[in-house]
Amino acid sequence: MAREKKRAIIAGNWKMNKTPSETTALINELKPLVENADCDVIVCVPFVSISAAVEAVKGSNIKVGAQNCHWEQSGAFTGEISAQMLCETGVEYVIIGHSERRQYFGETNKTVNKRMRAALAADLNVIVCVGETLEQRESGVTEEILSEQVKIAFCGIEPSDFDKITVAYEPVWAIGTGKTATSEQANAACAHIRDCIVELYNLRLANDIRIQYGGSMNAANAQQLLDEPDINGGLIGGAALKAADFAKIVEVASAN
Repeated sequence: MAREKKRAIIAGNWKMNKTPSETTALINELKPLVENADCDVIVCVPFVSISAAVEAVKGSNIKVGAQNCHWEQSGAFTGEISAQMLCETGVEYVIIGHSERRQYFGETNKTVNKRMRAALAADLNVIVCVGETLEQRESGVTEEILSEQVKIAFCGIEPSDFDKITVAYEPVWAIGTGKTATSEQANAACAHIRDCIVELYNLRLANDIRIQYGGSMNAANAQQLLDEPDINGGLIGGAALKAADFAKIVEVASAN
């Protein structure tokens, strides 16, 4: 099915990198490079760097995101941050269910759903991540894994929330490894995610939602990936930590 191209969304996931002072420096370097971008530009920074990022992006077209939030508003959850806390810092986006959260910190499909619902209730924009491991891909169950993750993540999500949701397809085997799914593999997975949305909701919502690719997109491969009809942006890891590389991806997305 032919897809109408949407305004791209390029989000940098800085992971556990950059102190507050380094955050200010990188954003100041990035701002003039992306000031004419014709796509949405987001930097998702560590919690301790959020205030520095929010201050640094003032007057620019860059938005700030966090990398996680808890599903409760407050309570005995040492080390966690609530969606309401994020809102008061000036954050507009939050990543939910990143594969590293699933792999290292016990995130499950169920907790992804709870965090996602809490973030949406606080009026945050959500980037919800789904993706398969290398073992799952080689076992031929990629579509089954993606279907399960999408269906549980969207449980209880209202159609009225769709304008605040972006899905990031991130094949776990291509994150931080330098490996990248072929553009055809990436697009097929994103198309399957869209088909899941059709099944859960309807064709209109499925066609409207933006789906990013999040498996080692960089300046060299961005064009090929973003040319695909079902890929509407990127969730960028390592390349987001270099202003010139990130700006090149934004440039490609803007021209697409």
